[in-house]
Amino acid sequence: MATNTLEDSDDEEYSETESALETALRQLSAAATQVNVDDGVIERLKHPTRVVEVGVPLKRDDGSVEVYTGYRAQHDDVRGPYKGGLRFHPEVTAEECVGLSMWMTWKCAVMDLPFGGAKGGVVVNPKELTTAEKERLTRRFAEEIRDTIGPKQDIPAPDMGTDAQTMAWFMDAYSMQEGETVPGVVTGKPPVIGGSEGREEAPGRSVAIVAREALRYYGKNADEATVAVQGFGSVGANAARLLDDWGATVVAVSDVNGAAYDTTGLDTHAVPSHEEEPEAVMSYDAPNTLTNEEVLELDVDVLIPAAVGNVLTADNADDVQADIVVEGANGPTTSAADTILAERGVPVIPDILANAGGVTVSYFEWLQDINRRQWSLERVNDELESQMLSAWDDVRSEVEARDVSWRDAAYVVALERVGEAKETRGLWP
Repeated sequence: MATNTLEDSDDEEYSETESALETALRQLSAAATQVNVDDGVIERLKHPTRVVEVGVPLKRDDGSVEVYTGYRAQHDDVRGPYKGGLRFHPEVTAEECVGLSMWMTWKCAVMDLPFGGAKGGVVVNPKELTTAEKERLTRRFAEEIRDTIGPKQDIPAPDMGTDAQTMAWFMDAYSMQEGETVPGVVTGKPPVIGGSEGREEAPGRSVAIVAREALRYYGKNADEATVAVQGFGSVGANAARLLDDWGATVVAVSDVNGAAYDTTGLDTHAVPSHEEEPEAVMSYDAPNTLTNEEVLELDVDVLIPAAVGNVLTADNADDVQADIVVEGANGPTTSAADTILAERGVPVIPDILANAGGVTVSYFEWLQDINRRQWSLERVNDELESQMLSAWDDVRSEVEARDVSWRDAAYVVALERVGEAKETRGLWP
């Protein structure tokens, strides 16, 4: 199971029955009961500012022409420019983009970043495109939505089916039309054209930082802990390796084919990540193997579901033996599973906090682009550590003050910040 690797990686399903938008609206309503925010503000936050739909014609390599549908949903920009990923995926819908753009609003607010939420994409299977076709599609999509994006308006980033090269093409297409190089129009670019060092590793790094802090909060150091990671893509591999470096015993990691398992601890740096060698975890010489389902039921201190959505459900939540769940993927825990785990006293650290390192380093990248000054990897990691610890403390304070779950506390932090900004700015007639 390959993890979505970047800041805004979001998976398509979030519960057995809810769409992304339904989940986002339900979470907004739940958080609204915990905060003193005007009802009018809550009503405004239920709706996106706009949703742009465009046709994206593509001339295929064989000379034929196909027209794909593209979307860009912009949820809220009260705290700053819209920010969110662009995905190339056959199941992209306008509704999904709206729901995920709402999640980006909360994620940016939890991290106290001066951004609002957006999400977009093209309804296409990128695996069916050649590299040249993908480039042409990207450039044409950039042109079609050019009037709605910009470094001070809306800053896209990679997501499912897109990557750093996609962002390079996108930035170049936008810059050509603007008549100047505009690196800040997207984040997640290669460093040679304005991307940030440490960007690709950032979501996994933040998951590891939050896992370490959660262990400390519940009375255990990282070097005393056992960890299982489902999904050994960029997020899962970087989280596992960093925790390994800090002395944790990582007993299991998995990809779509299954898991390598060693009760004495794996050498995570020797296990191929999805980026290094796709679907090769099982090639590692481990004493035991497990299924992905069995990884979720291991008796460990920390379980990190870092693959896809909906892996912790009503069917297996009672079988989870981990002391703490730290969400590496977005939406790995369904609503029903969340309730069961809460009733069992298993803390779940939510995705909008744990994997927010991606959007945080995207913010650093944006700052570097605006100021035309590159940061060192050491500075990026130091700044990320500081930002994650600050966000952790903000959420922890709400957990303790309100006696709510970590997920509810994160949404309270986000909604209070967005709500206060809305009320302060007011409603233009």
